[in-house]
Amino acid sequence: MDWEISTMRWKMLWALGALLVLSGCASVRLIESDVNSYSQWPTTRAPGSFRFERLPSQQAQAAEQDAVEAAALPALQQAGFTLAANGASAEFLVQVASALTRYDRAPWDDPYPWGWNTGLFYGGRYHRGASLGLSFSVPQPYYVRDVSVLIRDARTQQVLYETRARHDGRWADEAVRATLFEAALKDFPQPALSPRRVRIEIPR
Repeated sequence: MDWEISTMRWKMLWALGALLVLSGCASVRLIESDVNSYSQWPTTRAPGSFRFERLPSQQAQAAEQDAVEAAALPALQQAGFTLAANGASAEFLVQVASALTRYDRAPWDDPYPWGWNTGLFYGGRYHRGASLGLSFSVPQPYYVRDVSVLIRDARTQQVLYETRARHDGRWADEAVRATLFEAALKDFPQPALSPRRVRIEIPR
């Protein structure tokens, strides 16, 4: 009897531990980005004040560009830059861009989610050749998001740093865009290996 009670206690503790692990995993998202960076940054120069610079197309969509720059600002500050109170006195010019492409389904989703098929759906994926059955998977939107940062010397107009990041997945919220800018500037001012995979966890 004591042995059975002890075994039950161990099973309960194991189940509780597994539940805690799962709840911890559910509280964060892992954002994986493919990053390419190219640097001509002088080794003796430190980051300083900057102002955002906009292309004519970005000026025409001022509200959207405001949101892009707001998403990029924390990553730039983390890299050591400060937004100039007076744009004319800025040491650097920073141009940021963001693009989002939406697809009805992910590349691995079945194009015919409803109806009879010669496979089974489980684990959110389609497995062909398992048996004859009815499809139960409903495709969800799939997004590809790109961001880019270009940093130039305000006096000489020389490009000092260029970096891009791309992420594809089910999420398209502002937190993902900000995380992409963080990934893009992760190794600043080093050129680092391009392309490379950067992984950052953020709250759900």
